[in-house]
Amino acid sequence: MALAWILISCSPGRERDVYLQLLEMEAVSEVSVVYGELDLVARIDFDSEKEMSRTLIEEMRHVEGVRKTETLIAVEV
Repeated sequence: MALAWILISCSPGRERDVYLQLLEMEAVSEVSVVYGELDLVARIDFDSEKEMSRTLIEEMRHVEGVRKTETLIAVEV
């Protein structure tokens, strides 16, 4: 199983709404509220790149209140 961290910037005042919607997604294993330039960090676990793409493109990008995301895909070294 592979994993990725999603760095999320939300529209002002929408952090809690986005947080709760992300927790409902099957691939999302955890979400944390953070302070600073970003608002949330979510971890997704996936079995294939197709599953990761579906989660990012079809689910996360359609969450109302998400302004910007950056995806960090974990790799083995």
